[in-house]
Amino acid sequence: MSSIPTLLTWARIGLIPVFVLCFYLPVSWSNEATVAIFILAAVTDWLDGYLARVLNQTSAFGAFLDPVADKLMVGVALVLLVQANPSPWMAIAAAIIIGREIAVSSLREWMAELGESASVAVSMLGKVKTTIQMLSIGMLLYHEPLREFAVYEAGIVLLYVAASLTLWSMFVYLKAAWPMFKK
Repeated sequence: MSSIPTLLTWARIGLIPVFVLCFYLPVSWSNEATVAIFILAAVTDWLDGYLARVLNQTSAFGAFLDPVADKLMVGVALVLLVQANPSPWMAIAAAIIIGREIAVSSLREWMAELGESASVAVSMLGKVKTTIQMLSIGMLLYHEPLREFAVYEAGIVLLYVAASLTLWSMFVYLKAAWPMFKK
């Protein structure tokens, strides 16, 4: 039987097709629904980790599946945003974020095979990057101004902050793995 945290992670993966469907719905409230689903996914990302620790329901499978679910949702959201806003600025930021996720995931897998996974564990920088990334994607998905606040423009700025933190955290991981590269 699956644990509550693992079920939440599976639910996050199951939300992806619903998220895509809402994104393309030809109704006036589709961006609100899309943002609500994205926020729900972000909350379950935090909640499954919290519950796994509090309920002592951590597992190797959960540790594998959780970042996969996160990367799938973020990757799909970025692809949809690039498709909806086909500009070089959006594409460059999305490519940086998606490319880093692939590179760091591959690095973690390789380091785990070498028995060195602790040297590339998730850091506080990664958590800050993820928070800003989720905020920016949520704002870009909503894209409508809120009174005088330019939501979309703020989302673009935060997306570039997230992309910068993405590169920084990738270099931190690569630096930690550097001794293994030299062997």
